[in-house]
Amino acid sequence: MARRTPSRGTRRPPRPRSLPAAALTAVLALTAAALLPAQGSAADAAGGGRKVLTVAVSQSVDSLSPFLAQRVISTSVHRLMYPFLTDYDPKDGHAVAGLATAWKVSPSKLTWTYTIRGDSRWSDGQPVTARDAAWTFTKMMSDRSAATASGSFVANFDKVTAPDPTTLVIALKRPQATMTALDVPIVPEHVWREVGDFATFNNDRHFPVVGDGPFVLSDYKADRYIKLKPNKSFWRGAPKFDELDFTYYKDNDAAVAALRKGEVSFVSNLTPAQASSLKSAPHIKVNDAPGRRFLALATNPGARSRDGRTFGDGSPALLDVRVRRALFAAIDRGMLVDKVFQGRAVEGQGYIPPRFADYFWTPSAAQRTSYDPAKAAALLDEAGYRAGADGVRHGRDGRPLALRLLCHAVDPNDKAISKYLQEWWGKLGVSLTVDCVDNVSDPWAAGEYDLALDGYSVSPDPDYVLSIHTCAALPATPKVSGRTDDFVCDRRFDELYAEQLAEYDTAKRADLVKEMESRLYDTGYINVMAYPNAVEAYRTDQIASITTMPEAAGNLYGQDGYWSWWSAVPGAGAGAEPHGGASAGLVLGIVAGAVALAGLGSFLVLRRRAGADDRE
Repeated sequence: MARRTPSRGTRRPPRPRSLPAAALTAVLALTAAALLPAQGSAADAAGGGRKVLTVAVSQSVDSLSPFLAQRVISTSVHRLMYPFLTDYDPKDGHAVAGLATAWKVSPSKLTWTYTIRGDSRWSDGQPVTARDAAWTFTKMMSDRSAATASGSFVANFDKVTAPDPTTLVIALKRPQATMTALDVPIVPEHVWREVGDFATFNNDRHFPVVGDGPFVLSDYKADRYIKLKPNKSFWRGAPKFDELDFTYYKDNDAAVAALRKGEVSFVSNLTPAQASSLKSAPHIKVNDAPGRRFLALATNPGARSRDGRTFGDGSPALLDVRVRRALFAAIDRGMLVDKVFQGRAVEGQGYIPPRFADYFWTPSAAQRTSYDPAKAAALLDEAGYRAGADGVRHGRDGRPLALRLLCHAVDPNDKAISKYLQEWWGKLGVSLTVDCVDNVSDPWAAGEYDLALDGYSVSPDPDYVLSIHTCAALPATPKVSGRTDDFVCDRRFDELYAEQLAEYDTAKRADLVKEMESRLYDTGYINVMAYPNAVEAYRTDQIASITTMPEAAGNLYGQDGYWSWWSAVPGAGAGAEPHGGASAGLVLGIVAGAVALAGLGSFLVLRRRAGADDRE
């Protein structure tokens, strides 16, 4: 979090004078009156007040450039801001019209032609045309930096043209099965052609940001808030809220408290205890449904770049598949589901969650790695890591087997799981140092970890989440970023990836995807421990109705589209809460403190303390 600090040589400001407490009390009372938001009744809000939908979030934005962003918070915002050629139907995830109203493939399966709708305009009034889509894809094909986030979708493109404003033609090198699931935001050419360096441009300096989604990005402060306003001319119909705010809470307990008080409309990623406590809370609905994410333990297989250079400091012990399998055999997945998630998850198996039935894979009985500490110990013995008299395992070089685990400080589940891993592996004679940090991206990209708690949101088409484990996803050099999840590069996996990408028969393609999951399972680089439910809650007095995905039983936050926030209907209690002001409780608390000190005849000095919240 950026803080303003004085440069060397800056003169120290004069020390402020002390004020009598009574005078200070009056000043603070006036300040409170100025800072307190206007509080109207629910009837006032329903009768014409601005209706703001506030979503509590904790994940930091990695980039507001759709060419760079990979985190859920960032890609979710881009789903709201920009058009995609096709969308996923909220009922079952099949492809439906987006910017493209129709599409067809040539008999050779190498040319796709899309009809681009003619009734869309960018938020600055310029028409949206096929040329914008052609420019977006071509830029990704020609500029490696522009392909950082979603380059796998265009790697097989040969040429993209726009013969007229409503026709887009994509010529392929080989057949590609993802042509109705291209998860690539289309950007306005007349804005983005002015960008110089796509590797450094974060799209966060000028607001509002030009787009053609249901919302327009109107303001952003890193790790404070993301504010969006409705696009009144959106072709599918304008959102019903006057503003959509993503507001940061580093502590999810604080977010839940804000939900109870009506300060936010929605909170996701609830712990079992939080979900249970909200079940009986007035005006709050808990949504508990099968999720689209997996939770996995990832190993560092030796960080490397596509040019063959290695980097990072991963433990060489994890290069031995026997060590990886031993660690996995000492994980009781069933206990994690019962104790950490309290039943709100499914025990992990294959790479694709069971919600996507066509691609869900389970290992055979002979292949499956079950909880078996004795087998884990035998595997470590076989790998040359034997336990001494003190129970500690040492390698042939005499060094103890000590590993580091990277995890997310903002995720309470990560912390709970880490404690179990320390206990289970400690009994094996393997020590584990847990490092839960706010920013896992930097050490991960640098390869400075041994193991990491990993998770991804899977889309109805699994191509992207598979592509991040191909050799092509490795960074080009150690100094640049890549799409890779954890530096996996396996020749057989790559062969299978190419086969599934070219297979248009859905059943045959599903079989190939399952074979890829089997390969990933056997190599032991990724161990899926659980598929957590989507456990989230919202205020029914602020949100009268909202669409889950899938509609029958699905999630609200992090959807494959914009359906939840676009469909949300304001409730009677949906009112405006401006950003940047102090809360009523904080200001009144300051005033009360000043009054108390005045009664004691005390004096206060107003000054900024070192470490005060002075964010830029």
